[in-house]
Amino acid sequence: MGFVLSIIYFATNYLTPAFLFGPLADLHIEVILATLIIIVSIPALARSFVVKSPQSLAIIGMAIAVFFSVLFTSHGYDGAVDAFLLFIPGGACFFFVCLHCSTKARLKILVLMMFLVCMFVVGRGTIDLLRGVPQGTPVPDPDVASNIPIDVTNSPYFIRQRNGETDWIYRLQGLGEINDPNDLGQLLVCTIPLIFIFWREKQLIPNIFFVFLPAAALLFGAYLTHSRGTLVALTAVGIVAGRRRIGTIPSLVVVGLLVVAAMSLHFTGGRDISASAGEDRTALWGESLQLFKVHPFIGVGFGLLSDETGGLTAHNSVAVCAAEDGIIGLFFWSLFLFPTLRDAWIGASPQEVHDAGPVVAEETRFPQPEMTVEEIDKKEINRFEQLLFLSLTGLLVAGWFLSRTFVSTLFLLGGMTEAIYQMGLRRGMITSRLRFDRVLPYSAGLTVGLIILLYVTVRILNLSR
Repeated sequence: MGFVLSIIYFATNYLTPAFLFGPLADLHIEVILATLIIIVSIPALARSFVVKSPQSLAIIGMAIAVFFSVLFTSHGYDGAVDAFLLFIPGGACFFFVCLHCSTKARLKILVLMMFLVCMFVVGRGTIDLLRGVPQGTPVPDPDVASNIPIDVTNSPYFIRQRNGETDWIYRLQGLGEINDPNDLGQLLVCTIPLIFIFWREKQLIPNIFFVFLPAAALLFGAYLTHSRGTLVALTAVGIVAGRRRIGTIPSLVVVGLLVVAAMSLHFTGGRDISASAGEDRTALWGESLQLFKVHPFIGVGFGLLSDETGGLTAHNSVAVCAAEDGIIGLFFWSLFLFPTLRDAWIGASPQEVHDAGPVVAEETRFPQPEMTVEEIDKKEINRFEQLLFLSLTGLLVAGWFLSRTFVSTLFLLGGMTEAIYQMGLRRGMITSRLRFDRVLPYSAGLTVGLIILLYVTVRILNLSR
């Protein structure tokens, strides 16, 4: 029950309650779903590792930072409650994955859900494109129809935008959390590596139908977004994946050639990838840093950066988090991110994972019935965690050009990483997680490092103009 409800809940986050449930959305169906999941999770919670993970504290800290960042603005208590309620649906995903997606089969179904969400948007967008719906939209004439917004189209799955050559392009977008081409691109990039969870050794035909063709469909969807950040993220994922197989230099060459090919096919819709092309974006990064200096502890308020920048956002997850939630919010975000990346890296390293040993009993104050420990071998743990590390790489690189810090995908990937890691721990195949007293200083260092990286990037880009 908890697993089925969780999958429905995740899909609702991406596609919106209004789309999935129609008139029932007025009943706050997502709240009802979350409440039911929490109720059925109580027995599993007592024996779960999630209550002892640093990520759990990080999510609580992020929620508190979001609440207080708005509380002390002109929006007051009501605005703080609204901000808190906006954050919770994404943060809850981590707990629901850890509690109810803790087997190989369930993790595969979760990946399948992410794939189907992407393919629904890609499919609907492709149908609209073939019907000529976006092209049929009247193009605004500045002398005649200047009151028509440039993003209006006859399809909810496309926005219209001018590229660097002043031509109109149409960019694929989704619903809910992915109602922007860049946000959809981030989800597509994260899902592409995860599709290889269905890979079968030495079985060409199943791999063609269950891996290569789905991955190609996701790449086509990424192309339709015409997102520059998505292309950069795909490049990073390709380099990280290739270096394990063919080495760093060969992977750089191969991926570089693929990027050239993608640009020749107008992957970005004719928009350049350069410092000058992103000048307006980097200016907003600098403005966000200035706001961070003025409001260093709790920021200007969750979701309120655009109020300070003339209706614009920074298009950088670190800049947005620092400016809106201050150093406290960024620290707790780093506290979630660091142990997740560390565990994915350790689990992906063949030298860090050993053959199965005796089952490790989990400590609990409550008597529990004997549990069946799922069989999983060293090769599976390495492969699953490698795919999750690639997915996290895509998420973070794409996030460097996005203004969404607390997205559901981050918490889903974090939960999947820890679920696989826990399987290895219970079989005695992998080293224990870092102690909390060691995670804290590393997370603090990551927080400072991200601010410095953002500052240096802005300075270099400003000097290069």
